Amino acid sequence: MLAEHKLDLPAQSIETADPARKAVLEKAFAQVGFIPNMYALMVNSPGLLNTYLDGYAAFRKDSGFTGPEQETVFLVISRENGCEYCMGAHSMIAEKMSGLAADSLAAIRSGAPIPDAKLAALAAFTSTMVNKRGLPSKEAVAAFHAAGYTDRHILEIVLALSVKTLSNYANHLFHTQLDPMFEGHRWTCGA
Repeated sequence: MLAEHKLDLPAQSIETADPARKAVLEKAFAQVGFIPNMYALMVNSPGLLNTYLDGYAAFRKDSGFTGPEQETVFLVISRENGCEYCMGAHSMIAEKMSGLAADSLAAIRSGAPIPDAKLAALAAFTSTMVNKRGLPSKEAVAAFHAAGYTDRHILEIVLALSVKTLSNYANHLFHTQLDPMFEGHRWTCGA
């Protein structure tokens, strides 16, 4: 999903950015080892990319979710928001780094039922949080708790929603091109 209007701001690099943008790009490089296309564009607002990097790192480190659960949350949010870039990137991360089972990844990407019951409950609640704008019903929370999750996990989903809203919306506005390393995991909204 892409915005009708495409932002007309150039991709930035560590070598060419002004000092404020360079500092954030160096922080990004230290976190992931390269500058993804998304970061090179988001850094046009240093505060945007810096907020994303801090929130993303906090979610990865302190959310209490396993790697497969983290990717489930990020993928469901990105799918619901129609972010083709983040779906491609997180699909590769899910497969190569986070250990999300292939059948669960395929189900999340297509919106089909997830074979893992706990991940299915996590995905359903995450989808509810996106679509109900953070206003889950008592029944939705009860089902989430019944799957073994806590109120703290709900707040961590709010953090993930915040982080993915920053990246998903920026990618919509920039029409961000998928990096070559994610190309094998390309996803198209509505396909």
